[in-house]
Amino acid sequence: MATLNISIPNEMRQWIDLQIENGHFANASDYIRDLIRHNQSEKEAIRMALIEGEVSGESSLSVADIINEQKEKIAND
Repeated sequence: MATLNISIPNEMRQWIDLQIENGHFANASDYIRDLIRHNQSEKEAIRMALIEGEVSGESSLSVADIINEQKEKIAND
C-alpha cells in the first residue's frame, strides 16, 4: 500500500477526528479512502449518465420543458 502525506487546515483535521471518535471510521486513512471511493463512484455515475444522454438522441423539449416535467413528477410523487 502506498503512503501519502497531505497538509490540511486544523478545522478539517478536527472534522476527521470527530468522525473517528463517533465510530464512523477506524482512523484518518479509512476516512480518506472512503472519500476517494465515493468520489470515484460519483464520477463514474456522471460519466454513465452522460453516455446515456448521448445515446438517447436529441430531445424536442426545451430545457424549461424538461425542468417543468421534473417539477410535476416530484409534485406527483
